[in-house]
Amino acid sequence: MKAIYDVSAPAKLNLFLHITGRRADGYHLLQSVFMLIDWCDTLHFETRPNGQISRSDVLAANPNSTIERLPPNDLTVRAATALQAATGCTKGVHISIKKNIPIQAGMGGGSSDAASTLLALNRLWSLDLPLPMLAKIGLRLGADVPFFLGGGNAWIEGIGEQVTPVTLPDANFLVVKPDSGIETARIFSHAELKRNTATAIISGFAANPFEFGSNDLQSVAQGLCPGVLQAVEWLESRGLHGRMTGSGSAVFAHLKDSRLADSLAQLQTDVQSELGNLPFSGRVCSNLQTHPLSGWARSEV
Repeated sequence: MKAIYDVSAPAKLNLFLHITGRRADGYHLLQSVFMLIDWCDTLHFETRPNGQISRSDVLAANPNSTIERLPPNDLTVRAATALQAATGCTKGVHISIKKNIPIQAGMGGGSSDAASTLLALNRLWSLDLPLPMLAKIGLRLGADVPFFLGGGNAWIEGIGEQVTPVTLPDANFLVVKPDSGIETARIFSHAELKRNTATAIISGFAANPFEFGSNDLQSVAQGLCPGVLQAVEWLESRGLHGRMTGSGSAVFAHLKDSRLADSLAQLQTDVQSELGNLPFSGRVCSNLQTHPLSGWARSEV
């Protein structure tokens, strides 16, 4: 009998992103706060015999959309393969993904999918690995994966592997994604990227979490992808302060007006109607205090 799980993989927003230096091996040192939001991919897992790993896409209504289509060896397949290799597990899995989080958006969709895959298969395959061991596997897949495994919002340092939990107030955000995307490598290799922002402290951030700092990647991204600036200007036309998340191209704004928070459904309808005539997609999102799969792995080694 097949064992089956259906799980969510939430996106994240970078409330700020500072580049504080660069290591000798070329990796950039950063500070950021990663915040989970309720814009999620949905992953379906079914056990397979003989250690086979396969994946398929659950396509949206538009069959020509590129958002829902993933390469054959995407991060979920790589996560499952890495978990097999680390444990010697002989079980297999078929993974179906309904891709809702935009690609090349700076919202961590691929890393989140990988993290949810590790957590789900840790249960589905009865491995019972502790969270630190899953995090080691996840870090080899991508610097953001340990965050999504951690279970909550976090202050991020180093190259992304230093994760300190933070508490954030409940809040709502308007997230806008230009049709065009940006390759992360192009931004981090750009000669004009600022790489010497002064080190910040958590207490300074906590005093004003949704207005703190800036995104050091944004100015470079706007030059490479005009849609980023267009999205910022569109948010400003609504009286909102836009900021890019991650390496883009998605931009978000905190909906701090309580009247907006009381009418999110209507705001969502209005946004979809207006964006229908623009080269953007977007939605109104709320932040999450915990990951949907929080507690799916033992915390101790």
